Amino acid sequence: LTGAQDGSVRMFEWTRPQQLVCFRQAGNARVTRMYFNAQGNKCGVADGEGFLSIWQVNQTTSNPKPYLSWQCHSKTTSDFAFITSSSLVATSGQSNDNRNVCLWDTLVSSGNSLIHAFTCHDHGATVLQYAPKHQLLISGGRKGCICIFDIRQRQILFTFQAHESAVKALALDTSEDYFVTGSAE
Repeated sequence: LTGAQDGSVRMFEWTRPQQLVCFRQAGNARVTRMYFNAQGNKCGVADGEGFLSIWQVNQTTSNPKPYLSWQCHSKTTSDFAFITSSSLVATSGQSNDNRNVCLWDTLVSSGNSLIHAFTCHDHGATVLQYAPKHQLLISGGRKGCICIFDIRQRQILFTFQAHESAVKALALDTSEDYFVTGSAE
C-alpha cells in the first residue's frame, strides 16, 4: 500500500509491477498514515484534512469507494490504530478543541461513532501506538509530550515530557514491557 503527498493511495502486489487498485486519486489531501488491519481485509488512510477513510481490500473494481470516511479531527489526522477486531479505531491529530486523541466505533452511524475524546496535547498529537495486551494507547505530541491512556476506563493514566520537539515515532516491544520514542530533534 502506498500513499503520497498528492493524496493518491495505491495497492500493489510483490510480483506485479502495475498497481492492483487505486483507492484514491491524486488531488486529495496529503496522506499522513496508512495501515492494514490485523486480518488484512481492510486498509485505512489518514490525511492532512483530518479525515480517516477505510476500504475493504478485496475489491474487484479498480477505483473503489471507502465504506467509511469520517472527519476525525478539525485540522489533521496524523495517525490511527485499529483496535481489537477493527470495529474500534483510535485516532490522533489536531483539533480546535484539543480533543486530539479519539476512540471511534465503526459499526454505528457517523453521528454517534465518537466513543470518547481525550483532551490532551495542546498543539496536537502526532503519533499513536496501541498496546493490545494492556489495552493502552500511547500518544506523542507536537511539543514532545507522551500520554498513556487506558481505553477500558477511558482515562489518561500518565503524561510526561519525553522530548523538547515533536514526537515523530513510537515503537512497542512484543511483550509490551517497553516502548521507544523518536523525535524531530
